Amino acid sequence: MFVITLRFADKTKAPQRMDGHNAWIKKGFDDGVFLLVGSLQPNAGGVILAHNAELAEIEARVQADPFVVEGVVSAEVLSITPGRTDERFAFLKV
Repeated sequence: MFVITLRFADKTKAPQRMDGHNAWIKKGFDDGVFLLVGSLQPNAGGVILAHNAELAEIEARVQADPFVVEGVVSAEVLSITPGRTDERFAFLKV
């Protein structure tokens, strides 16, 4: 699984690219890759939990985000190998 952080670099560009960013998020859910999208507090950017893809696919997907392309956010992808989970997250174990 992956934790993706999107930290604001230039918030002034965000409003013009929000529709594209939201479409990118929707595609992540539609493709069965994104599990959760939320805001980093306080108003620092966003976080995505992802799975069901290889690291290279996740990195390519992140690089296609209009927010990343246009420098609205800087992205970091953290790869996690779950060792112990609550039974509700058992599907994440490798």
